[in-house]
Amino acid sequence: MASTMALLVALVAMAGVLVSMPACAMVRHDYAAALSKSLLYFEAQRSGRLPPTQRVHWRGNSALNDGADHGVDLTGGYYDAGDNVKFGFPMAYTVTMLSWGVVEHGARMAAAGELRHALEAVRWGADYLVKAHAAAETLYVQVGDGNSDHMCWERPEDMDTPRNAYMVDASHPGSDVAAETAAALAAAAVMFSARAPGGDRQYALRLLTHAKQPIRFLGKAVPNWTMHAMHEGVITATVRMADSKKRGDMVQKINEDSRGRRYYSGAV
Repeated sequence: MASTMALLVALVAMAGVLVSMPACAMVRHDYAAALSKSLLYFEAQRSGRLPPTQRVHWRGNSALNDGADHGVDLTGGYYDAGDNVKFGFPMAYTVTMLSWGVVEHGARMAAAGELRHALEAVRWGADYLVKAHAAAETLYVQVGDGNSDHMCWERPEDMDTPRNAYMVDASHPGSDVAAETAAALAAAAVMFSARAPGGDRQYALRLLTHAKQPIRFLGKAVPNWTMHAMHEGVITATVRMADSKKRGDMVQKINEDSRGRRYYSGAV
């Protein structure tokens, strides 16, 4: 899913240019069509109860009891690649990159006729991440068992593999996935706070609330990898940007700070 997201960002940049190019160029290099099919891919990856607007008609409702073993609702979200497991880390990264793609290239997506689909893709993932943040210091980061799932390739609608849910909190840290989830929710908040078509200020504020809380319990957790401090710094900056009235200035500052640094997070 992460590799698909990198391709999608490149396609967005090219699609906006090619929409205005002569027809012959569009026939030879139809990146707008490639963008459309890339966004359609995310609909094929949907888990949970599918909406009436679902365009991939051979998919059906699936994994409707996710989270039941913990008494929470973890339905929805995206399956990971060809698996039927929902991994929080790559899903959060995908939402982060999709959101920034809309923020930076929304006009080009609109010109290609794909802005609505991009907004729907972000909301589908963000809705799940909000559910996964079931309490102030609890974040569910996986549903399903990778080992048993990878031993049996089957349709999500027919799967009979375990659907155990796994979580992180201050006592059982997962600083990497918690930080990336905060980045995803903050980036989606920036995207939905825009006044452009598709903006939803109330939804953006809700996302921002859920983005801030993982940052608080990240500080209490024992870092579980060497890039924790860098990761947390980037995510904190993203959250502040989403909550700032001077968003343009913050975007410029983060872009300047990122030059010369290599961030593992998709936040900048």
